[in-house]
Amino acid sequence: MSWKKMIMGEKMPDKDDPKYRDRYEKEVDAGRKFARAAKIDKAAAKVQSFANAHKKAFLAIVFGFITICFALNIYHMCRVYNGQQKPKTATELQEELVRNRHRRVRQTLGSIHAMPSSVNKDYQKSPTNNDNNNGIIEKD
Repeated sequence: MSWKKMIMGEKMPDKDDPKYRDRYEKEVDAGRKFARAAKIDKAAAKVQSFANAHKKAFLAIVFGFITICFALNIYHMCRVYNGQQKPKTATELQEELVRNRHRRVRQTLGSIHAMPSSVNKDYQKSPTNNDNNNGIIEKD
């Protein structure tokens, strides 16, 4: 086998070429049998008769469908493009976790100062009493 045949492959068959005519006719007959069995031929005939009877409506439907598909494609491409984020490194993730932890601690401490004064006084006194009594709580 020559290099030219290996690179270029087989010549494209032509339906008028006698060498490929039998093969072409067999493939066309097989396609027609399948279309009849699947009733694709009747559906195509109905679409064709509708297109002939209502030319403007058919064109409006076809081009409307194409326009909607094109618009949806652009919309999805924009969503994907805008949804991409720069990947974070492990160090950046750890720093973000530490920042969140510090923020939560500050919020908790801020909420203690925002407690009603009676609760806040009791909270502040209890550790002091525990320290004075070496952690022993006296029961009344």
